Amino acid sequence: MIEPKTLKGFRDYLPEVMIPREKMMEIARSVYRQYGFVPIDTPALEYLEILTGKGSDETERQLYRFEDHGGRQVGMRFDLTVPLARFVAQHHAQLGLPFRRYHIAPVWRGEAPQAGRFREFVQCDFDTIGTESVAADIETALVMHDLIVAVGVTEFKIHINHRQILTGLLEKLGLLEASTPVLRALDKLAKIGVDAVASEMQQVAGLTSVQASEVLKLASVKGQNSEILTQLESIVAGSPRGEEGLKRLRDMVIGLQAAGVPESRFELDVSIARGLDYYTGVVFETYLDALPEIGSICSGGRYDNLAGMYTKQHLPGIGASLGLDRLLAALEKLGKLPVSRTTVPILVTYFDPNRLNDYLRISRAIRSAGFGCELYPEPKKLGAQLKYADQKGFRIAVIAGSQELERGVVQLKDLQHKISSDVAWGHDTSELLRGINNMLQLNEGNLIV
Repeated sequence: MIEPKTLKGFRDYLPEVMIPREKMMEIARSVYRQYGFVPIDTPALEYLEILTGKGSDETERQLYRFEDHGGRQVGMRFDLTVPLARFVAQHHAQLGLPFRRYHIAPVWRGEAPQAGRFREFVQCDFDTIGTESVAADIETALVMHDLIVAVGVTEFKIHINHRQILTGLLEKLGLLEASTPVLRALDKLAKIGVDAVASEMQQVAGLTSVQASEVLKLASVKGQNSEILTQLESIVAGSPRGEEGLKRLRDMVIGLQAAGVPESRFELDVSIARGLDYYTGVVFETYLDALPEIGSICSGGRYDNLAGMYTKQHLPGIGASLGLDRLLAALEKLGKLPVSRTTVPILVTYFDPNRLNDYLRISRAIRSAGFGCELYPEPKKLGAQLKYADQKGFRIAVIAGSQELERGVVQLKDLQHKISSDVAWGHDTSELLRGINNMLQLNEGNLIV
C-alpha cells in the first residue's frame, strides 16, 4: 500500500476551506469586472529565460526549474506579473492598449514552509498595461479599496509610496547605482528592524553608516498625508526623479480624496519599498487595522520597464494582487469566516420512502426560484438527517412526512436560531418560497455565506 500523503510545503483543501476561497475569488472577479478588467490565463510553465532576471535574488532562488523531455530549460511561474509582461509583449497588437486584465491562478515558490505559507498558492492579480497616467495609479488604489470593502472589512489602510522618492535621495547622496540592494534591504524593515537593515545596507549595498542613517531617516518620516508631502519636499529637492515621485504621490492623495475614499483608509508610508526589482513608481501595501501583524493582504505597484526584456515596444504597467490565503486567515481570526461544508443553504429532508417524487418536486421548486438546496439521498430517521445538516452548515431544513404532505404543508426549520414554521405547499409555491426567503434574510450578516 502507498501511504496517502501530500508533498511537503503543499496542501489539500477540504470543502470548509475551499468554499470560502472560491467565494473570495468570485468577489475579486466581480470587483475587477466593475472596473473593466478582462480575464486571461497563461501556462504554469515558462521558458526559464522568461522568468529569470525580473524578480529578485530571493525569488530566483525559490524558482522551480528543470529540464523537460525536449531538453528545454523551463520554470514554474513564481508570480503572475512576469508572465503577463511576456503575454502582452507577445500579443499587444491584438489586445489593443491600454489593456486591463485580471488573472486568478496558482503560482509556485520553493521557499521554506511555515505556518500559513505554502509552496503553491493562488494570486488574484489585476493590471493595467500601456499607460503611464496617474489616473491608472489612482484607479489601482480604488480597486484595492473596493475589493477589501467587498469582502466585508471596513477598517484597513492602503499604504502608498513611490520608488522614485528613495531613488531621488540616493541620487542626491551619489548612490544611484546602489538602488536595487538598498530597496531590497528597506523592504525588510518591518521584519528585521532598523539595525539589521542598516547593517545589510552597509554590507551588501556598500553604504557608509552615515548614508544608511540618511536612508533610514527618510523611511521614518511620519504624520498626516499633507505633513508627509511637506517633509518630502526638502528631502528630494534638486533630484528630478524624487520631485517627479513626490508629484505623483500628491496627485494620488488628491485623486483618492476626489473619489470619496476616506483618508482613514490610505496613508503615505515612505518606509515601504516592495522587494521585487521590477517596480519603478508607486507601490502599495494594505494592512488590516485589527491585525497589522498578519502582513499586507493586497500589494502591488507600477512597473514601467518590465516588458522591455521581451519587446522594444514601450509597455508601462501597474497592478496589484490580493493575498487570498493571508486575507482568509485574517478573516478567520476576526470571526468573519463562518464554517460551512456546503455550497447551498437548504437541506430538503427525506424520510418517507413512498414520497420521493414529492421531495423531488419540492427541491425542484426551490431551485427554480433561485435558491440552492440539497436533497438528502436516503430515507433515514429525521434526527440523523438534522445531525448531517448541522455538520455541513445548512441554514434551513425543509421537513415533511406523509401526513404533512397529505395536508399540503411543510415545516421550515431555521437551524441557526432553532425556530420552525409551517408553510403551505402545493401547486402554489409562493408561501414556501416566501418563508425560505424570510429565513435566509434573518441569517444574513457575516461575509462568506
